[in-house]
Amino acid sequence: MDLMNLARLTHARTRRTSSYDRSGGNDDWVTIGPGETFVLLDTNGPGKITHIWTTLLSEKDKNIRKNLILRMFWDGQEHPSVECPIGDFFGQGWGLNYNFSSLLISSAPRDGTALVSYIPMPFSTHARIEVLNMGQEPCDRFYFYVDYELVDIDPDLGRFHAWYNQETTSNESSDGMENAWISGAPDPKNCSDKHNYLFCDAEGTGHFVGVNYYVQAPSAPWPGEGDDMFRIDGEPWPGLHGTGTEDYFNTSWGPDEHFTNPLFGIAYAPGKNNSDPQYGWMGRMHYYRFHFFDPVRFQSSIRASIEHGHANGMILHLSSVAYWYQTLPSKPFPPLPQDRTPLPLTTVEEIHAWRHAYLKEKGLVPKT
Repeated sequence: MDLMNLARLTHARTRRTSSYDRSGGNDDWVTIGPGETFVLLDTNGPGKITHIWTTLLSEKDKNIRKNLILRMFWDGQEHPSVECPIGDFFGQGWGLNYNFSSLLISSAPRDGTALVSYIPMPFSTHARIEVLNMGQEPCDRFYFYVDYELVDIDPDLGRFHAWYNQETTSNESSDGMENAWISGAPDPKNCSDKHNYLFCDAEGTGHFVGVNYYVQAPSAPWPGEGDDMFRIDGEPWPGLHGTGTEDYFNTSWGPDEHFTNPLFGIAYAPGKNNSDPQYGWMGRMHYYRFHFFDPVRFQSSIRASIEHGHANGMILHLSSVAYWYQTLPSKPFPPLPQDRTPLPLTTVEEIHAWRHAYLKEKGLVPKT
């Protein structure tokens, strides 16, 4: 990024739309009822969005960060270029609020309740940003800023896109064993991305700039070792093929700790030495990586995916938000999953039940 642009004088009009109290009072929020759509921005161009800030409160809906859907539309395209649960978009998984810090997206204090974006979002003729409440309860307070400039833009600029996906994966390993790291287990092979978890699938010309990747592991074994694979412009085999989940996210050796770099890191981890009842890698992990300096470029299409465990041998609950720029028109997204409720964490009682079943199978407890 060229910091000299801070000194560049530009003939632009800086504008803002926000939830400020039009009466001059201090009720600087809007309420979004169930099934309602609230429009944050609706403006003609050309221009670019430079900054978004929001915070929200629902007295009854504890899953409000999953139920509020952020949508963005550019230049008259009827279907959205951005469609994501608002929490996941800003770097918070599972409907939780926790601190997350990266170069252009953050969830800031107090306790990650301030959702912030500095992602540049250009448009030529029109921009609309809206929030849809897909929950059964109101968002009682929704505060926001959207800052933007009305300015001529370079015709070579792509339009910003972001897509949410989720999947509970199946064990696709050829040996039928979920944990390929059991001593003496065979090493299954995978020579396809067919069963990988898909996090970006786009058509057009553009470049991929990053992903927030949320993993919930219901059991203790390390859920990584899944290779990332990028197939560009219809190539039959991934031109970009990685060596493992932690490697793609610029970490190593099965990490289980917080680490925040402006471009990559681990924003949420179960922590082997914390007070939670989980052990091993059981629980929730949030990895992120942004390709601001190494974008993945495509001329006609991109398919980005990652194995869920080596050779897709792990049963995991996965979700993600991918971010990219591309030409319009873009391919419509699949319908959002109707049930985005996070799965419950594995409990101590369940762990003891598994242990008892194992000991019983081995004849180490009396059979009843």
